[in-house]
Amino acid sequence: MKKIKFIVEKTNTGYSAYHENSHGIVATTGGNISELKINILEAYNLQLDYYHKKPVSEDGITLAFDLGQFFEYYNVINVKGLAQRMGMNYTLLSQYITGAKTPSAKQTKKVLQGVKQLGRELYEADFS
Repeated sequence: MKKIKFIVEKTNTGYSAYHENSHGIVATTGGNISELKINILEAYNLQLDYYHKKPVSEDGITLAFDLGQFFEYYNVINVKGLAQRMGMNYTLLSQYITGAKTPSAKQTKKVLQGVKQLGRELYEADFS
């Protein structure tokens, strides 16, 4: 099943998200990411219901953050350690995250691959 991508943006009061499709734009807000996910499902499923389509569950959506928002939300990730693992200069990664510099598509892909690799390793980790 193809996941529906919602673009997430930080606001003064929490987060907003939107998804554009052939029927228009679905947009909503939330004070935190958990609330935002609930509101996304409600808003998107209202649109689907209007067009007599099957509703989706939380597994049917994905959230897309920009680099800064991603690392702000997932602040448990050690940026310096991640940069070292990826072979990237920590200062450069920090500048991407703060918005001081804009990463190329290639650099953004490299960071995403590094984060996903870390996620896979954590998922597969076990304790004795």
